[in-house]
Amino acid sequence: MAVAQAPGQPARPGAQPVDTGPAKPLAPTLKPSRPAGSAQLPNLWDPKRRPEKPTGDLGTIRFLTSGDFPPFNYLDSGGRLTGFNVDLARAICAELTAACTIQMRPFDDLVTAIGERRGDAIVAGLNIGSDLRAKLETTDAYLTMPGRFVAPKGTALTTTPEGLELRWISVVSGSAHEAFVLDSFPKSRVVAYPNEAAARDALRDGTVDVHFGDAVGLSFWLLGEASHNCCEFRGAPYLESNYFGDGLRISVTKGNKRLKQAFDYALHRLSEDGTIAELYFRYFPLGYY
Repeated sequence: MAVAQAPGQPARPGAQPVDTGPAKPLAPTLKPSRPAGSAQLPNLWDPKRRPEKPTGDLGTIRFLTSGDFPPFNYLDSGGRLTGFNVDLARAICAELTAACTIQMRPFDDLVTAIGERRGDAIVAGLNIGSDLRAKLETTDAYLTMPGRFVAPKGTALTTTPEGLELRWISVVSGSAHEAFVLDSFPKSRVVAYPNEAAARDALRDGTVDVHFGDAVGLSFWLLGEASHNCCEFRGAPYLESNYFGDGLRISVTKGNKRLKQAFDYALHRLSEDGTIAELYFRYFPLGYY
């Protein structure tokens, strides 16, 4: 295991140390979403809220997505549009007994297309910032994009602020994951790298003690050849929305309450009957929660 360097020593090769500054109080929301070791999906639904089943004919629902966000929406080797979001849209249509189409468009064109009534709903991992809230309604979240720690197999590190005191943590420079670690692990030694590959390689090669990053991408890295089977998830996922967003949601045009209600109803039903869980483990075999 790598040992944190004493003050005044040069940085480890290839790394850019980040000055964490004076110690900050821990963020009040620094709570793992579940106990470590569970492979289940977290319950994102309010059990007291029961969306009403839509009435009447919804017509043909035109879903819009992009083809460049695997494994959520992408083109397979045969050029067919597929992915978690695509199969989820089909499951929603089946639940609502509605006719649907799923059209692929460039990601940057999705909001414009729905605004011009060239589609009815976007299911593409769209990040709904304040600029889009005035244009779009969104459903309840059906998945989130948490941050997680990864550590070498066989180590005894605990991923708490105390357990990582003076330990080296690799992150991607300028990312939400870097901001989270700087705010929540003030006594750790944070090392920023220019991209995910470099930050992960630093962990694999023993340059740092742990890596903190996007759980979705890390789940595939851990299964892939690039990791050399070095590492494993450590601790539980962090879902803090002010760092990692409000989760994946379906977007419709502002004011289209009827379609939003229909989607929320279908999503809750698909969660209850296990369809969303089945799709999750189909497309994320390791799981990332």
